[in-house]
Amino acid sequence: MTSLWEPFSKNEFRQAINKCNNSSAPRLNKLMWYHLKTILKQDVCLTNIINITDTCINLRHWPNYFKCSSIVVIPKPNKLTYDQPKSFCPIVLLNTLGKLIEKIIAERLQFLIVKNDFIHPSQLGSLKFKSTTNADVALTHIVQSGWVKNKTTSILVFDIM
Repeated sequence: MTSLWEPFSKNEFRQAINKCNNSSAPRLNKLMWYHLKTILKQDVCLTNIINITDTCINLRHWPNYFKCSSIVVIPKPNKLTYDQPKSFCPIVLLNTLGKLIEKIIAERLQFLIVKNDFIHPSQLGSLKFKSTTNADVALTHIVQSGWVKNKTTSILVFDIM
C-alpha cells in the first residue's frame, strides 16, 4: 500500500506545538501542552511520534485512543442566573497527542487544498491569510457590482460548526 502523503517533518510538529497555548485546559489524558512541548524537545520522542503519525496515515487508521473525548461544562461568567443551559459553555477535551496530530493533518490539508485550487476563491472562513477584511472587500465588490447593473443585493450568511 503506497502512501498519498509525504512523511511528516519535525518542523511541522514543532510549528504546530509552538502554537498551542500552555494555559489551556488539560486534555482528556491530563497531559497539558507544556508537557507535550517538553517531551517533543527530545529528538527521539519527536521521531517516534512522527512515526506513529505516518503509520496512522499509511494504514488509514485512527486509533480509538485518539477518538476518546470528554465534555466539561463550564459556567459562563457574569450571568445573573445559572438555571438556563445557555448560561454554560460545553468544552470538548480530546487526547493531547491526537489533537496535535489532527492540527498537523489540518495544516497539511489546508496547504494542499489552497495550493491545488480546490477551494472557491470566495471561501474565506477558517483559512490562513484570510480575514474579515477580505470578506468585507469581497462583499463590497459584490454589492457595488450589483449597483452598477441597477440591481438590489441581498446576503444570507450562516456559520456551520
